Amino acid sequence: MATTHTKSTARLMMAPSVIALLVWMIVPLALTLYFSTLRYTFYGFETPFVGFENYTYFLTDPRFFSAFQNTLILVGGVLAITVIGGTLVALLLDQEFFGQSPVRLLVLAPFFVMPTVAALVWKNMLMNPVYGVISQAMTAIGLTPINWLTDYPLLSIVIIVAWIWLPFATLIFLTSLQSLSEDQKEAAEMDGAGALSIFFHITLPHMKRAITVVILIQTIFLLSVYAEIFVTTGGGDSSSNLPFFIATIIQLDGDVGVASAGGIVAVVLANIVSIFLVRLVGKNLEA
Repeated sequence: MATTHTKSTARLMMAPSVIALLVWMIVPLALTLYFSTLRYTFYGFETPFVGFENYTYFLTDPRFFSAFQNTLILVGGVLAITVIGGTLVALLLDQEFFGQSPVRLLVLAPFFVMPTVAALVWKNMLMNPVYGVISQAMTAIGLTPINWLTDYPLLSIVIIVAWIWLPFATLIFLTSLQSLSEDQKEAAEMDGAGALSIFFHITLPHMKRAITVVILIQTIFLLSVYAEIFVTTGGGDSSSNLPFFIATIIQLDGDVGVASAGGIVAVVLANIVSIFLVRLVGKNLEA
């Protein structure tokens, strides 16, 4: 049993790491907050205090509403594909079949591919309208190839990001399925329950915690997607999300003040989403 002395010693030993972590997080945030109150650009030497003017400019910029909408569509679309698709793939991989181990390894492999590399592969090898695999397959069956990144840029990014994150969801769901007692399913089968009834009344409730954790973790990372957009569409109103829009303000407009205000807005929105999801996770973990 831990004594008061050992607890104090443990806190003392953890203190340097905790302090370093707080400094590492708080200092950049404080500087961003400070810069967001200044008229600070790459093209001017003076940085007068402007208060909330940068926030007003950022929030009233038409590009903000487009980027915010694209962010919601991107996060929602990827979550829908990975949760539904991951569940189906996990159910398949949970069955006994020849070559099970190699197949599982191949299914999980995309998660270990860097986002930039994955985006390049999809852009040049799969979605290219001339020599891409998808276009060649459509031509072979008599259909007109689609210029995915030009005609459906946001959908293309959703597909690419979902392909990267699908193995993660599959791995978590497969782990959850393997912890499910076979006795429950056998008892349900003996009572005459069909496959769908077993799935909706036994398997799916058992996976509730895993699904909630996947949604939480993926949402945190999906709110900061950047590389896939930069490599494929290069941004624009049709595919820019909030991180890409903020980066554009820095790179093209050279406006550090407005970009800093945008960063603070993005942090606030991300924290609102995180608080909601954390509460959701807490309810499911307590159930």
